[in-house]
Amino acid sequence: MSILVFFFVFSATQAKAEIELGSLNLIATPSDSSPIPRGLLLGGIGILGQARYSAQDRPQYLIPGMVYLGEDFMYLGDRARYYLYKEGNFALYGFGRVRLGNLDAETTPEFKGLQKRKWELEAGIGANWITPYALFTARIASDITGTSQGQEILLWADFPIVRERFLFMPGLGMMIRSSKLANYYFGGVNNSEATSSRPAYDTGHTVSPMASLISSYRINKNWIAMAAISYEQYDQSVRHSPIVQHRGELYSLFGLGYHW
Repeated sequence: MSILVFFFVFSATQAKAEIELGSLNLIATPSDSSPIPRGLLLGGIGILGQARYSAQDRPQYLIPGMVYLGEDFMYLGDRARYYLYKEGNFALYGFGRVRLGNLDAETTPEFKGLQKRKWELEAGIGANWITPYALFTARIASDITGTSQGQEILLWADFPIVRERFLFMPGLGMMIRSSKLANYYFGGVNNSEATSSRPAYDTGHTVSPMASLISSYRINKNWIAMAAISYEQYDQSVRHSPIVQHRGELYSLFGLGYHW
């Protein structure tokens, strides 16, 4: 098992970023020149992004954490998956995730009267279809803690290009969220939270297109540099929410790691 002190750790949940990194497990190898080494990764990342709600500051984080990329098990800071079945170009996996809360009136006075959006634990199942040019992912997950009582479906395609020490992986897809999850985390305002300047608002279910670009470079046996950028275009009903301030979310992540 390789050990890595690494500064591209997916604890991006702290910044509420949505970047699909599941395909990294499928292309990780134990080679000394691999841009995605298999094993345990320790360290942190730097994150810049856009705040979801009005009155929130632009998020900027330096976050420590841990990643593990194994043969069947993968842990990515806020989420994990375990492959239940692999045969040819098809794989089936179980999925779990902690989604952190993203709105608190106690820390942001402008949100007075809004209920705190708390964390939740989500679980689900997903599948990968592997082709010579793309890695396709379909995943469904549901809240199992009773926080939002919502569900989410991811449909995604990654197009990894590996050239010796370099990985370049564009990806695109969509996130489909149930009305309960979207209202809780993406701009819903219930009747008890409504005021004269903040009307009640129901997002309904939402469909958000997303795109990302992930790159990694193995500088030498010990050093690895990585970067990623992602964008989610909000569903029209999210954009029109009285508490949402942007048309979407743009996040960038940067890292440098040491491997031994």
